[in-house]
Amino acid sequence: MCGRFTQYEPRSHYIEALNPDVELALAIDEVPIDRYNVAPGSRVLLINQREDKLHLDPVRWGYQPTWAKDAKRPPMINARVETVATSRMFKPLFEHGRALVMADGWYEWKKSPSDPKVKQPYFIYHRFHAPLFFAAISRYHPDTLETPDDDGFVIVTAQSNEGLVDIHDRRPLVLGAAEANQWLNPDITSSTALTLLTEGAVSADDFAWHAVSKSVGNIRNNGAELIQKIPSPLV
Repeated sequence: MCGRFTQYEPRSHYIEALNPDVELALAIDEVPIDRYNVAPGSRVLLINQREDKLHLDPVRWGYQPTWAKDAKRPPMINARVETVATSRMFKPLFEHGRALVMADGWYEWKKSPSDPKVKQPYFIYHRFHAPLFFAAISRYHPDTLETPDDDGFVIVTAQSNEGLVDIHDRRPLVLGAAEANQWLNPDITSSTALTLLTEGAVSADDFAWHAVSKSVGNIRNNGAELIQKIPSPLV
């Protein structure tokens, strides 16, 4: 986790839920983003704070610093909350590149207990269909003409609990609006940021889920039908 998610509402839908009074660097529109199958390696609108303003920048989902590339390690798309503040790869991003991924929900594949090769995708979302804000860390240079090869972001994940663990043992770390705004503040300490992750995550009780078509497994598929409930899940 997390390997696919959705980002289909207009930009204004997320920003108003995050902070309707915030000062934005650019005007936002009411045009739906219409991405129902966001996959690693693609560019994703990332919320970040610079000079007391919120910015929405397209950043590649995946992070591969030069030393990791030289060691032939594949790009990372997630960072575990248990080690995100201390690991060699992620500590610099945690301290200076905190951001948010705005989303409507995410997909997980549940394995059959009798045959792990049989997997059923599920769509997980807020039970009141509220916008979600995934904690993320990033490295990128918005003011450069050419994007460096090692620019990118990863989503912070945590262990699943309660009913979510029945679908998958990991989950994206979703922050409430108040905690999400604090997370973006570059002036808070790393200790405070870590506390937000461990104590400010949205409860598992706030999520609902249902089985969806296996069509979501193909990154070329993108449409509202991907999040529709199917009547007879495999698992």
